[in-house]
Amino acid sequence: MSRILALILWFLPTLALGAPLSRDEIAGFILPPYALGPAVNDQGVWSLRNSGGAEAGYVFETAPLAPLPGFSGGPINLLVLLDLEGRFIDVRLISHNEPIFVSGLGEAPLRRFLEQYRGLSINTPMVVGVPYGDGAGGTGITYLDGVAKATASVRIAHESILAATLAVAREKMQGVHRAPPARPAPDYAEALTWQELVDQGIARNLRVTNAELDAAFEGTLWADDDPIAQSDPEGLFLDLWLIDIGPPAIARAVLPPQAEAELARFLTLSPEDEPLLVIDAGRHGLVSADFVRNTAPDLLGATQDGLPVALRDADMIFDTLPTLPQGTAMILRTDRRLGFDPVQDWQLQVRTLREHGMFQPEIGSVTFNLPYAAPPRFFLRPEAATRLSPWVEALRGRAVDLTLLTVTLPLLLLALGPGMRRLAGHRRFGAIRLAVLAVVTGFLGWWAQGQLSIVTPLATLRTLREGGSLGWLLYDPVSLLIWAVAALGFVLWGRGLFCGWLCPFGALQEFAHHLGRLLRLPQVQVPPTWDKRLKGLKYLILAGLVAVTVFAPDHLDSAAEVEPFKTAITTYFQRGWLPVTYALIWLLGGMMIFKGFCRYVCPLGALMALGGLLRGRDWIARRAECGSPCQLCRVRCNYGAIRANGRIDYDECFQCLDCVAIHDDVKTCVPLVLAARGRAVTPPKGAR
Repeated sequence: MSRILALILWFLPTLALGAPLSRDEIAGFILPPYALGPAVNDQGVWSLRNSGGAEAGYVFETAPLAPLPGFSGGPINLLVLLDLEGRFIDVRLISHNEPIFVSGLGEAPLRRFLEQYRGLSINTPMVVGVPYGDGAGGTGITYLDGVAKATASVRIAHESILAATLAVAREKMQGVHRAPPARPAPDYAEALTWQELVDQGIARNLRVTNAELDAAFEGTLWADDDPIAQSDPEGLFLDLWLIDIGPPAIARAVLPPQAEAELARFLTLSPEDEPLLVIDAGRHGLVSADFVRNTAPDLLGATQDGLPVALRDADMIFDTLPTLPQGTAMILRTDRRLGFDPVQDWQLQVRTLREHGMFQPEIGSVTFNLPYAAPPRFFLRPEAATRLSPWVEALRGRAVDLTLLTVTLPLLLLALGPGMRRLAGHRRFGAIRLAVLAVVTGFLGWWAQGQLSIVTPLATLRTLREGGSLGWLLYDPVSLLIWAVAALGFVLWGRGLFCGWLCPFGALQEFAHHLGRLLRLPQVQVPPTWDKRLKGLKYLILAGLVAVTVFAPDHLDSAAEVEPFKTAITTYFQRGWLPVTYALIWLLGGMMIFKGFCRYVCPLGALMALGGLLRGRDWIARRAECGSPCQLCRVRCNYGAIRANGRIDYDECFQCLDCVAIHDDVKTCVPLVLAARGRAVTPPKGAR
């Protein structure tokens, strides 16, 4: 049966990814004031429109652009709304099959995790987790709170979001993703005069005469709607000065001490803002009469790398030094976290309006641009925050758990390998085994969340058949380490290492058995015929789960609930009444039927038995008398893993070492007892 099932596992095909959502399906996720625009391509990318119908950004699914497989084998599909500045408007959950969120924790924690992206820029390095070490501060990295017991799944979601977003940004929003912006150097000192600011291009001027303004409107409906411009063609409509006053050395050259101190207080509260001083001595006046302080200036804008830069009034009342041009002055601010780099070329845009008509005038506008870039010597360029690969981040996040496991697991392997007979013969072996199982339950299971599940190999199978990447396995290094040790156990001992020593739920089953004995509950011994039949059930369940993975993958998580691991170990029984009742049935039943779930139902145990086909040796010593006439080991084997002829059924052996202890005990092993008494053991007639 084992070899036939192995062939089934390999040759069954899997399903391909579904097509992107339709327009109507996407539109259902878009909330006012936004609306869905036309499709940009056939990969699920759409234009996003604002309430006025203008382009506001992009909407796209992550699965078609970055189909990173989750723990179910399928991708976590999310909908991303990105504005034209490379900032996340929203991230919405479309579909997923992550086991921990389907029926474990529920989807609420995942949706709360996704809410953290709102307002973040793709220029900002983002990491799921907490700062690592004392040097984490000041790196420019944004840390996103993960979800306890689901860190690997949210890392996969995070990587899907970033990969898909950067794919769209590179194609549609060139220049958004670049190195961290320069920041003003607080300690750089240089005495400067206004004239030096002008000569060095630190203060830049945009002059537009009335004649040039008329020329800009020439040929339009508004060509003759400015009588002042026509009467004084040489007069200045716009005499605008722009100075980046983020560096303290420049601020001291243009502001009196009181205003400079006020600016310093403002930057203490808003350290990521870059302040820009604008002065207009012409007729334009910088803003309209309807302008509201502390909002975006209605007649001023900015672009960098072809993308808009958000400007906002700093709402400061201040004076400038007498040497500066006098006129309407404002301090604007823009957020460097949104990608604005003050030492890179950018443009200030000045919009001028004209009205045509008396009662319902038509508005026309032209825009004048002033190029600007601050001198690099006044700024510091922080080192780019190197974003570690996801598997390295996962390793760092589980460093303590992995360290403890890399110390204790080799000790366990040594104890069960070279030290096996000494361990089994220890007078307190029973207490030692229970202590190990307690650590496995408490630390490996509940704390480190290292309970293996059949979902992982089934998802791996699906990924391999679809030609996807298995990189998602690296997101849970603790489980991956346990899988590696279990695979090593296949070669050395068969299934017994994991099922007997490293499975947290198996350990709970064993504790349930001992509790039942302590309570003197009746112990049910399954008749040998039925025991053999029931042991084949787990292989049928495994085959059924493989079929579900192939033909109905969306139902795999529900089918995998045949394992009570998620309830008892992953979520600490904090689930609905049905899965909790199911898990308790097996644990309470285990008080009377020794490890019934592990022996008869567990699909992961069936897979481990298949892995045991790699076993290279019969590691449990036998004597000629074992089985004929001595049946002591067989009678005492709670797993029913010793046949009537004395041979070990390694597919059902859980490596409890009870038979090893009996084999070496001169006071228990019948052949040794009789040999010590000088009596030979005579096999019955017809025995082997």
